[in-house]
Amino acid sequence: MTRRVVLVPHDPNWAPAFQNMRRAIWQACAPPVIDVLHVGSTAIPGIVAKPIVDMMLLLRRHEDGEACIAPLAELGFEYRGEAGIPGRHFFRKGDPRSHHAHMYARDHPEVDRHIRFRDYLVAHEEEARAYERLKRELAMRFETDVPAYSEAKTAFCQRIVELSLEADARSRDRP
Repeated sequence: MTRRVVLVPHDPNWAPAFQNMRRAIWQACAPPVIDVLHVGSTAIPGIVAKPIVDMMLLLRRHEDGEACIAPLAELGFEYRGEAGIPGRHFFRKGDPRSHHAHMYARDHPEVDRHIRFRDYLVAHEEEARAYERLKRELAMRFETDVPAYSEAKTAFCQRIVELSLEADARSRDRP
């Protein structure tokens, strides 16, 4: 079956769906999970997104994630290994897909990148709108090629992370 890039308007139910799953994950996996964060487009109010709630589960150490595979399976998550990102444990839930869980050690560089991206777009509506326009354009161009759609967003995402770092540096330089 060919997966398609399907974008839908922002759904106010995504935040409660995240909170409900966050509670269930805490009950199933804490510890070793030390935090559960809502990331990705469903965490950015007002923009279109694939209707999949992205979550980032933080661990003290990458090895601690092994203890979460069975409890997350009981919550309906399928373990997919690193899924192309070294140092990640990746899980997906639902058919159709409803949740992704990206599990990292708290010091993994992807953690900071995800948080910076989300927080910058939440704080800068004009950039969030630009991201939405890009997503719509790419969804039409790569409708049946989810990996190409994701890859084509990389330069924009990197630019947002760099803007976030610059903004932090400017705020530290202020008296």
